[in-house]
Amino acid sequence: MLLANSRQGKTILLGLGLLFVIIFTFLPVLNNGFIFYDDPDYITGNPHVQSGLTRENIAWAMGSTDCGNWHPLTWLSHMLDCQWFGLNPRGHHFTSLLLHAINAVLVFLVLEGMTGATGRSFFVAAMFGVHPLHVESVAWASERKDVLSTLFWLLTLLAYARYAHGVTGDRQQAARSAVIPSPVMGHGSLYYWLALFFFVLGLMAKSMLVTLPFVLLLLDYWPLSRFKSQAARKLLVEKIPFLLCSIAICLVTVSAQKGFGGMRTMGSFSLADRVENMPVSYCRYLGKLFWPANLPFFYPHPGHWPLAAVIASAFLLLGLSVLAWRTRDDHPYLVVGWAWFIGTLVPVIGLVQVGFQSIANRYTYVPLIGLFVALAWGVYALTRHWRHQFLAPFTLATAVILICIPVTRIQIGYWKNSEILFRYASVVIENNWEAHAQLGLVFSKEDRLNEAISQYREALGMKPDDADARYDLANALCRKGVWDEAIGEYQAELQLKPDDPEGHNNLGVALFRKGNLNEAIGQFQEALRLKPDYADVQKNLAAAMAAQKKGALQPAPPR
Repeated sequence: MLLANSRQGKTILLGLGLLFVIIFTFLPVLNNGFIFYDDPDYITGNPHVQSGLTRENIAWAMGSTDCGNWHPLTWLSHMLDCQWFGLNPRGHHFTSLLLHAINAVLVFLVLEGMTGATGRSFFVAAMFGVHPLHVESVAWASERKDVLSTLFWLLTLLAYARYAHGVTGDRQQAARSAVIPSPVMGHGSLYYWLALFFFVLGLMAKSMLVTLPFVLLLLDYWPLSRFKSQAARKLLVEKIPFLLCSIAICLVTVSAQKGFGGMRTMGSFSLADRVENMPVSYCRYLGKLFWPANLPFFYPHPGHWPLAAVIASAFLLLGLSVLAWRTRDDHPYLVVGWAWFIGTLVPVIGLVQVGFQSIANRYTYVPLIGLFVALAWGVYALTRHWRHQFLAPFTLATAVILICIPVTRIQIGYWKNSEILFRYASVVIENNWEAHAQLGLVFSKEDRLNEAISQYREALGMKPDDADARYDLANALCRKGVWDEAIGEYQAELQLKPDDPEGHNNLGVALFRKGNLNEAIGQFQEALRLKPDYADVQKNLAAAMAAQKKGALQPAPPR
């Protein structure tokens, strides 16, 4: 009893220490503001979220696929923040920081509970908590879905481990009584259903959790060692309810992304482009694990990678995979950690391309846990026969964590406001057209129109088919009264995006201002055809028709 209490006390102290380290590391995030990138859609410009938790808003959250995702729990968490903190960004960032700190403690508890290795589990949790790659998931208010869904991911693992231990106990008792229990009935059945419940909640926060059934099978292999005591078929049967939930959320997500326009067609990126990007992306993530420098909010997809880079990346991945597989008997944590990393990145590795990014820092939030496990247990095994075995890994782990903390705090500073974030991204990544386009939006909102126009044109010089940048450039030109150029940009935007009602409306406004009433009326009518309840267009069309007869006030330039 004394030994158990001593171990429990040690776990509690280490958990509290972990909380302190992570809160200290991420405390500067409370001084950051909202970002123009996605935050208006999720928080600052969303009337459902801003009006808090009401019956109507809860119903909206449960049915909404806005922003290309079905994640009602994420919407509800933003609503709750708005109800408590209004639009004070400090409160929203505090919630994300708290969730991240709790997640790190849960990583520690899950691994320590399954392996009994306190020091190694603490190192993995600390690296998860302070690594610079995880700044984006915490410092970007819109990425609440990362920290919230991971909370339920880890609670699922916690409950599943308790279930697995319970089933093992049932089987030992059954062996004595010659009775074989059902895989999901018996002492641990409550934890099985609790794990499934947490999993469903996690899927309702972010669909990236679809790989969790695969991770449960990895944990069955190591450290739970259930393949030794149970038939593989029974372990697979256990995962069927989890797998069905994953399939359901995949179908919902694909439908939502298609409706939102986030799914890239083969015309944007060919199958060859996508396949090439996969090994290169895996290796880029590995590189950023060990050298977390130049971490912008957006990495443009190059479309096509040099063949040498693709081949080298593929051979590196193949070599590491073979090494992990061939050492699986003596070092099972290597194959589990490596497969965790590879498998959990599959939904976002680019075969199904969403958006125009090649990689994203936020995608590493869960996958890096697998690599941290492989590294922690690997270093321990490498030094286990050294004379001062404890000293070497402890010193190395402490040094790595202490190096990560200041780098992470510096990275948090780049998320202080939109201008700093976008300028940083435009400098550290070449041809980052999205960074320049977003800088243009920042300057446009601050009425720095010349700077905005310059940034839009720089973005379009890198990516001429960026319809959104052309639309925003046309708006800025309208506000300067440069009507002919604005009309040309609207027309170019509509060639790329012909079903854009806002583009037709604003082109109509520019034509109206030039006195081309018949053409303006045609654009307003097209906008109404695409969006019949568009109130601004209805007013503009009425004004244009009235102007044909007796003259009327012209509509204001678009903002």
